[in-house]
Amino acid sequence: MAALCRVRHRWKRTNCIQLITRNLTGTFDYDLVVIGGGSGGLACSKEAAQLGQKVAVLDYVEPSVKGTKWGIGGTCVNVGCIPKKLMHQAALLGTALKDAQKYGWQIPGPISHNWSTMAEAVQNHVRSLNWGHRVQLQDKEVKYLNIKGSLVDEHTVKGLTRTGKEVTIPGAVEHGITSDDIFWLKETVAFGIILFPIWCAGKLTLGCQHPITFSLLCVLQQMAGLVTDYMEAYGTKFSWRSVPKSVDKLSSGALQVTWTDEQTGKDQRDTFDSVLWAIGRAPETKTLGLEKVGVKLNKESGKILVAADESTSVPNIYAFGDIGEGRPELTPTAIKAGKLLARRLAGQTNELMNYDNVATTVFTPLEYGCVGLSEEEAEGRHGKDSIEVYHAFYKPLEFTVAERDASQCYIKVVCKRGGDQRILGLHFTGPNAGEVTQGFAMGFQCGATLTHLKETVGIHPTCAEELTKVNVSKRSGLDATVTGC
Repeated sequence: MAALCRVRHRWKRTNCIQLITRNLTGTFDYDLVVIGGGSGGLACSKEAAQLGQKVAVLDYVEPSVKGTKWGIGGTCVNVGCIPKKLMHQAALLGTALKDAQKYGWQIPGPISHNWSTMAEAVQNHVRSLNWGHRVQLQDKEVKYLNIKGSLVDEHTVKGLTRTGKEVTIPGAVEHGITSDDIFWLKETVAFGIILFPIWCAGKLTLGCQHPITFSLLCVLQQMAGLVTDYMEAYGTKFSWRSVPKSVDKLSSGALQVTWTDEQTGKDQRDTFDSVLWAIGRAPETKTLGLEKVGVKLNKESGKILVAADESTSVPNIYAFGDIGEGRPELTPTAIKAGKLLARRLAGQTNELMNYDNVATTVFTPLEYGCVGLSEEEAEGRHGKDSIEVYHAFYKPLEFTVAERDASQCYIKVVCKRGGDQRILGLHFTGPNAGEVTQGFAMGFQCGATLTHLKETVGIHPTCAEELTKVNVSKRSGLDATVTGC
């Protein structure tokens, strides 16, 4: 969140509280104060400083219940994108080692994984990024304040160094860990029950000695179904449509989890060494003092209501990134939105962030990448008879010698029906989905059509090439399995 300040202020220390108060001169101390040192906040603050603005960034990481804490950079750097992708790579290397033997590599002895070695390397890289961000802020003369900021009024910010947390499920806090902790664990455990995004479940399945039970609260659609089918085949156990009730620590030290199977209405129990909770990240807007200054929120989500230019209901206060209602919770969108906001505030441009057709990838063992509308969204907007869906089941060449199952490797291209058939959505499950999807995403900014896709000459032999050859529509009912090379 960025506050465009129109008053001079000074810092006043009272125990653990720092307070910005007005000075009677009425002149400026900071042009811009940014609350939150995540990807978007850092991008906005550095851009504004480069444009000649005087900027301060307030960022504070409240330790998790288990005491895990980290440095500046936000979720992406510390407990999100970066450690996630590195651990994803570790999992992929484990699979590659098994494939390597089919390709003639002689690997003596059983293959094993040392979590501590991986964790230390990942954490060292994260710390280097923390340090790098601090150096960049200093180089650009952005004032960094390691405090948790909130608003006193439109132009006054106070900072706290600690606060409390809420508890809802019995035993959840005492006996469970969260995504804030998982990337900073020194060692892994044998068992676990997870309520977590599927990318994490996949990493832990590949990294643990025993399968993990994974409980979901929603019905996944076609693409997610393909990913979970793949994961089940590789050892991840799923307990579908289940709601947790409690976690109890037994005298043996094991954790007994009780959950309700919504399909049968019956309670089930099992014991585990560790319980990892992740039911999504809620915006920390309750502690920002937004109500007292008139910033409006979505009462259900707790997110800030924003206009197309990231403005809130208070003229000099803006919100961007995950905290904005309706905004994609993605690092690149927050970075770009933050930079554009800084430029607009400095009078350099009127350009607004374009949130349409933003590509993204889920780094599950079988990656899933997408850009544009899902099939269901396209039907909702245009009607089922006004769209055409082309699809294909393909087999990556790398899977052949390794004798790996490729039945979940799938492509879907959602188009407008008629004319050149403008592409509304593109979906891909398979190796390197992020790299594939990023390349095709640019075409969406140029109004890509099915004709454009078919006129594109593919690179052979690649998975991305299969997108240029897609020709079977769902409506036809024909077999969409790709044959030949």
